Amino acid sequence: MPDPSDDLDPSATSTPSSALGEVPPEAWGGVQRGPLREGEWVRLTDSKGRRHNLELVAGKRFFSNRGHLEHDDLIGREEGFTVTSSAGGTYLVFRPLLAEFVVSMPRGAAVVYPKDAAQIVAMADVFPGATVVEAGVGSGALTCSLLRAVGPHGRVLSWERREEFADVARRNVRQFFGGDHPAWTLHLGDLAEGLVSSGERADRIVLDMLAPWECVPAVADALVPGGIVCAYVATTTQLSRVVETLRAHGGFTEPQPWESLVRDWHVEGLAVRPGHKMIGHTAFLVTARRMAPGERAPRKSRRPAPGAYGVDYSGPRPDWLPPQSAEEQLDG
Repeated sequence: MPDPSDDLDPSATSTPSSALGEVPPEAWGGVQRGPLREGEWVRLTDSKGRRHNLELVAGKRFFSNRGHLEHDDLIGREEGFTVTSSAGGTYLVFRPLLAEFVVSMPRGAAVVYPKDAAQIVAMADVFPGATVVEAGVGSGALTCSLLRAVGPHGRVLSWERREEFADVARRNVRQFFGGDHPAWTLHLGDLAEGLVSSGERADRIVLDMLAPWECVPAVADALVPGGIVCAYVATTTQLSRVVETLRAHGGFTEPQPWESLVRDWHVEGLAVRPGHKMIGHTAFLVTARRMAPGERAPRKSRRPAPGAYGVDYSGPRPDWLPPQSAEEQLDG
C-alpha cells in the first residue's frame, strides 16, 4: 500500500487505502470478464489485420472505410465474436491484451515494448507483494506490467521528471486498470534526490532514463540486500557506462547485460519460413544484485581483454584493476 507520508508530498499522486474496497479485484490485473460493458475498451481487427481501439459508448457509432458499426451492437455480448459493418466489412471483437494495449496507447515518451517488459518482470524477478521503484515512467507501458506483477498488495513507486509524460502515463494506467491502481504512487521529480529523501527501501529498482549511472549511489542505498537493479538503455555507450559504474561501485554482483530479438514465422502448409518483419533492437537490459552492507562480490577470474581499459578508455574503472603501466599507455 502507498506510504501515508506520500500524502504530504505535493509532487506525489497516490491512491488512498480506501480505494482497495472501491476497485474490484478483477480490475487490479487489468482484465475484465463477462459481457462487454459501456466504458470498456475493445479492439476491432479486420480481415487484413488492421486494428482499431475504441471505447464503448451507448448510442455511438464507429466509422471506417468499410462503413459504420453501432456500439450498441457490441455492448452486452461476450468478447470473441465477429460483427459486420454497414458496408460489409467484417471485424473480430476482443478486449485488448496488455501487449496490444501498450503498443497502441497514447504516447508522451517512447514505450517499453512487451518483449522487454516481459524480460524485466522475469529477469528482475518482480513478485507479488514486492516494492518496486521505477524511473522514469514514460507513457506508463512498463508501469502496467509492474503493477500486474506486484499485485494490489505490492507497491510501484514511479518517478518522472516531466509533468507532461506523467499526465499521459496516469491516463494510460487508469484506462488499462479501469481506475487508480491501489499499489501505484507517482512522483514528479528526480529519482536520485527523491528516493534518498523519501527513505524508501525497495526490492527491485528499474531505471529507464537517459543517464541511469547517475542514480547508482541512491539505488545502492535504497535496495535491500539481495535486491535487483535493472537498467533499460538504448545505446552501446549508455550500456558501457552503466555496466562499468555498477562494477566500479563494488556493492553489486557482476552486471549482466543482454538484449532480446523477436522474429515471427509464416506457417501455411508447406510454406514454413521466417516472417519478413521482426522486432529487432529496442534496448539493452542490465541487471545486478545488491550485496549485503560491507560485502563485496568476488573479482572476475578472467582478465580483461588487452586494451579494454587502455589509454583510450575514460570511464569508471573497477578498483581491483592494476594501474596502467607506461608500456600499456604507449600501446593504447
